[in-house]
Formats: sequence, structure tokens, C-alpha cells
Amino acid sequence: MIANGIGTELAFDANALAALKRQAKADPRAGLRQASQQFEALFMQMMLKAMRDAVPRSGLLADDSGRMYESMLDQQLAQVLASRSGTGLATAIERQLGAQLAAGEAAPVAKDPASPGTTAPAAGATRSEAIPAAAPVQPAGASPQAGASQATGASPQAREFVDRLWPHAEQASRATGIPARFLIAQAALETGWGRSEIRLPEGRNSHNLFNIKAGRNWPGPTVDAMTTEFSGGAAHRQVERFRAYGSYGEAFADYARLIRSRYATALGAGEPAAFAGALQAGGYASDPAYAAKLTRIIEGATLRASLAG
Repeated sequence: MIANGIGTELAFDANALAALKRQAKADPRAGLRQASQQFEALFMQMMLKAMRDAVPRSGLLADDSGRMYESMLDQQLAQVLASRSGTGLATAIERQLGAQLAAGEAAPVAKDPASPGTTAPAAGATRSEAIPAAAPVQPAGASPQAGASQATGASPQAREFVDRLWPHAEQASRATGIPARFLIAQAALETGWGRSEIRLPEGRNSHNLFNIKAGRNWPGPTVDAMTTEFSGGAAHRQVERFRAYGSYGEAFADYARLIRSRYATALGAGEPAAFAGALQAGGYASDPAYAAKLTRIIEGATLRASLAG
């Protein structure tokens, strides 16, 4: 079972990914632990391959068949080693991501339209008006803003991310009718709150907050980057070509044009799940859980605390 770690599983188990997804949904902490071990196993497998490639080959196992079985052995060995602490990489990854898991998006809040007497904030609403009405109960004498910070542990990075992008999100909101906080949330999902923005080879920021790909008709600059795509429910890594912009303002303006031309059903969606569902139904992302992830961020406590300033 997954709870016992990856060391008890076959490396070529076709059901392992589906089982990991179920575990992550039922117990995010346990799912994070196993995902971290899988990452370390992949790292160790690459190390073993590099070590074997450095050794001259001869004898019965020097042909393609021998290398194939050798690779299978290394993959299983790497998985077992990773489950037994290995290099410590999995522990470090789990510690870092576990802190983020505790900080933010675990507990969803009431959806704006579902709250009695409330409606979703209109496009062009001020930043304070964009904060969802639902909020945790504060102790007597505590300020709402301080309580939000303590309850969510919203990081300074998340606050700086919102501060930096809010003026551009407001402009795009006026152009599309989509609440600005929805746009901020999608940029946060696509870039990990700014931690994973695509960069050009020389290190400059591409400002592509929404990971919009560059098709044949795109006349502007581009950048190639590794991304995760899903096919048949399975994730795989591949290099894709993305658009590059001179500023965040250009990125939001291009996003607004894209939404108006290709995702019209999302324009009138004032409710988080409806907006996210319209994007996924229109093919914005191949991740089957994209709409659910985006909805959690829009409704999440981290975004609320960051909007509070």
C-alpha cells in the first residue's frame, strides 16, 4: 500500500500514479511524502545510470537486452533506496513543501455566491472589496487583518506577488469582466506564487505569468521551457515553446485578448468554480485537476490574507 512507502512497490507498477493521486487526495501529507520519495528515486536512478555509463562494458550483458534489464534493476534499486532515506533529498523536499501545505490552501472557504446576502466582487472592484466575505472568527480584541495572517501564515512572498501584480490584474479585469482576484489566483497557480516564472536563457524574466504557449501565428519573442503535460491521465515532462513579454502589463493584456477570443464562457463566470471549470472545459490546461486547483486558490486563505495587505 502507498502508506508503507515506495520501497514495497514495483517500479513498473502501472497503477502507481493513480494510487498516488488517491492517496494525495485522502491524505495530502502522506501523498507529499511519497511524491518526495519518487523524486529522490528518479534522481538516484539518474546517478546510477551516469555511474554505469562511466564504466567500460564487455561480456554477455553488454548488448541492448542486458542494458534494458540493468536499467530495470537500477530503477527498482533507486526506489528501494529512496524509501530508506537514501540521500536525504526526499526529506528536504517534504520539509519545504510541507510548510507550504500547512500555510495555505488546505481549508477551502465558502464560495462567494453561496454565502447568504453576498455576491462575487464586480470587475474593477478595489482590492479591499475583492476580499471574500467569509473569514475565520477572531478572538476578542484581535484585528481581522492580524487574525488572517496568523490563521493562514501567508508568506511575504505571496503578499509581494499580489502587490506586484494587482494593478495589472485590475486593468485586465476591466477588459474582461473577470474579477481581478481570479486572475491573480491563476497566475499564482501557473507560477507557484512567482517561484517558477519562465526565464529566458540569459536569465531575464519572460513575464509569462499564465504559461501561454507560442503557436505558429505568434509574432513576438519566445522561450523554450520544460513543462508537465497530461495524456490519458498520466503526467509527462516535455519541452514546449512559450510566449515572452517585455512586462507584466503586456502579459495581462495578451491574456485578456486570449480569454476574449478563445474562452468566452469564462468571461461571465463570477463564481470561482464556474470560472475555473470554463477554462478547463475550453482546454486551457491538460491537467485533469486544473479547475479544482484553481478554485482552491481563489477560495483559499492565502489569497485572502495577501489581498488584505
